[in-house]
Amino acid sequence: MNAIDHPPGQLPPQQVSLDVLREKYAKGDETSIQDVRRRVARALAAFEPEARRAEWEQRFLWAQEQGFVPAGRINSAAGLGLQATLINCFVQPVGDSISGVDNGLPGIYTALLESAETMRRGGGVGYDFSAIRPFGSKVHGTRSRASGPVSYMEVFDASCRTVESAGARRGAQMGVLRIDHPDIERFIAAKDAGALTNFNLSVGVTDAFMRAVQADASFALVHRAEPGELEPDARRRDDGLWVYREVAARALWEKIIASTYDHAEPGVLFVDRMNLENNLWYAEELRATNPCGEQPLPGYGCCDLGSLNLTAFVGEPFSDSASFDFAHLREVAAVAVRMLDLVLDATEWPLPQQAAESRAKRRVGLGFLGLGSALVMLGLRYDSDEGRDMAARIAEALRDAAYAASVELAREKGAFPLFDADQYLRGQFIGRLPQALREAIRTHGIRNSHLLSIAPTGTISLAFADNASNGIEPPYSWTYQRKKRMADGAMRSYDVEDHAWRLYRELGHDTASLPPAFVTALEMRALDHLRMVQAVQPFVDTAISKTVNVPAAYPFEDFRELYSQAWHAGLKGLATYRPNTVLGSVLSAAPDADAPAPPDDDPLRKRFERRPLGELESVTSKIEYSTQEGRKTAYLTVSFIRADGVHAGRPVTVERPFEFFMPTNQRLGGQQWITASMRLLSMVARAGGPIARALADMREVVWEKGPVRCGTLTREDGAQVPVYHDSEVAAIAFMLQRVLIRRGFLDAWGNQVALPELARRFDARGDAPAPEHEPQPPAVPGALPQATGAKCPECGARALRKVDGCTRCDECHYVGECG
Repeated sequence: MNAIDHPPGQLPPQQVSLDVLREKYAKGDETSIQDVRRRVARALAAFEPEARRAEWEQRFLWAQEQGFVPAGRINSAAGLGLQATLINCFVQPVGDSISGVDNGLPGIYTALLESAETMRRGGGVGYDFSAIRPFGSKVHGTRSRASGPVSYMEVFDASCRTVESAGARRGAQMGVLRIDHPDIERFIAAKDAGALTNFNLSVGVTDAFMRAVQADASFALVHRAEPGELEPDARRRDDGLWVYREVAARALWEKIIASTYDHAEPGVLFVDRMNLENNLWYAEELRATNPCGEQPLPGYGCCDLGSLNLTAFVGEPFSDSASFDFAHLREVAAVAVRMLDLVLDATEWPLPQQAAESRAKRRVGLGFLGLGSALVMLGLRYDSDEGRDMAARIAEALRDAAYAASVELAREKGAFPLFDADQYLRGQFIGRLPQALREAIRTHGIRNSHLLSIAPTGTISLAFADNASNGIEPPYSWTYQRKKRMADGAMRSYDVEDHAWRLYRELGHDTASLPPAFVTALEMRALDHLRMVQAVQPFVDTAISKTVNVPAAYPFEDFRELYSQAWHAGLKGLATYRPNTVLGSVLSAAPDADAPAPPDDDPLRKRFERRPLGELESVTSKIEYSTQEGRKTAYLTVSFIRADGVHAGRPVTVERPFEFFMPTNQRLGGQQWITASMRLLSMVARAGGPIARALADMREVVWEKGPVRCGTLTREDGAQVPVYHDSEVAAIAFMLQRVLIRRGFLDAWGNQVALPELARRFDARGDAPAPEHEPQPPAVPGALPQATGAKCPECGARALRKVDGCTRCDECHYVGECG
């Protein structure tokens, strides 16, 4: 077949798609999608027999032109001769010893070193920390007490923050702890005080626990390590495990649901379902997933991913004759499987254990993107029975095509080494394959142990699929505007549009009145998100990355049933997202369970349940800042309250922030984030939480809209330079820091002033109001700088580059290291 058969619908490229392509995937002289596709086709064909390389190179190029999109690591690194891996994600095993090997698992610091090397090469990493002994348990070798898995996760978090992955990516991590681990409550609360910012968290939930929840029964928390004095009622079971204590299963489940409702974590992995459906049930145990959850993997397992753009297989879209070309999908899928199998030979492996694991099983994960957009083009609502039926038919066709292709590869190149026909064919997922496929597997074997995975596809959808919807997700928004500074300094505004919406308009339809099939993520019930996964999961041998989006006002009583419904539906996991608490993990007022309790009379930690009667002293600051959308003005108000307490045996009084407020336009998504942030800051303040830390973490918030210029810093020579931030939230956090610095609550670097000094300052001030301070200078006019360099440590502008051998900032003229 040649490249002109069944061509996907062509539209002129969107500017955002070109930007993402050039910034993330096009290398060297490459300027177009076709350039990247040729490089990938050539790189993978090089691992075919020499006599057929040219033929396969053309075939691989054809598959990409017809809708196959290899994963980001493949597109960004294949054929470049780099030491970076082509594999997106890995699972790193972690044992209980400090170093060496423990029960077949690498020790904690051995695992830390291995994960750092993996992230340095460009891979994200998932871990199951359940082997690590609980907090307070006995460490016989040193006659000490264990600090627990959460404390060691902080070490992994710091390592991830330090190690910059290949291709300028920061490492992504997934941390898992089993529901029966004695430290599970500490794990659930681990992000409440802003910790573990480089982790996604999921609880490994067992069927036994869910049955206990249903029965409102007690549930044992167990570990093989001997408990310490903190667990006086502990006992040892016949299986050798120690029962630390028993908890009410339903109460523990409620803690998970409440935390997830507040700040979207932890997610839930149904580990028994993962293992029950595992094709290699006879050779491995699955305990964790990659960072996005679509690949349950054993220790040292990997994700070798690619997706079919489903919009490329829709004929006569938006018409009564709209159809899906299943035959063409099967043909492209067969070539895609061959390409992904070759990736396992072409990649650089960060660790030899990963290479050995891959060679033994040859896992690949072919999935799809653009499901939401494709259903719209077919005239089917995502949240309808008809939409789910079509999605299931597509997934079934993809499954059968992928398995048939892998059988053909086995006939040509051999089955994966751990293939055992009798055992493999007893697998629950394999039992659902058509009989003809099962017979072919018995006769010829199969090249790849697993073949299917539906991953998130955000940037590859933008770069290679004209912003078709992400993975299995429905479209989140049809269009939005973005401003970008061009090379000549001018500002250009352009639309970012969903592929289906864009095609609908290009075909001459009126977008002012969209037909019923145009439904977005937040316009449907949460249950309909879950039902889509339920429809597709039976045809996917690993898992699906799916986020159940719910609006900010979604009732908790409805939300709490989602995870139970997911278990009853046989899903392998679930993640949810409420947009009004995106910063909840940073700003939640709940204390860290591992932290020592503060003194009862510490006035900085005293909790205020409500606003007192009367007036509070307040400071209102007018600020101006510039974004790519233009120049903005805002007012920030901070109210203060007097708090009494005792320090070093003496009564003290301090002034501390009590409420934060900023009037905003609630119609804009970004302003809703800001409003949520201010409310959460107020919650932290009233609860006696760490305001300095919360503001510092807010300054790390990044949005894709580009830099925000707000505020100034004074250099040693007296010159004032503008400060740049990665989001409006970050800019506002900076200005709130300035308010609290001028008030004397924070020091010049934004750190909390010590309690004795705060008390001294309050006493010196007496009852007189705080002095007035000069206002901050307005935002500097003019276009924002193009974000082309590294981030300056002084002013925050992404304008740091090497000039004459030295690191210099184009904006504030900071000079860093030279040589």
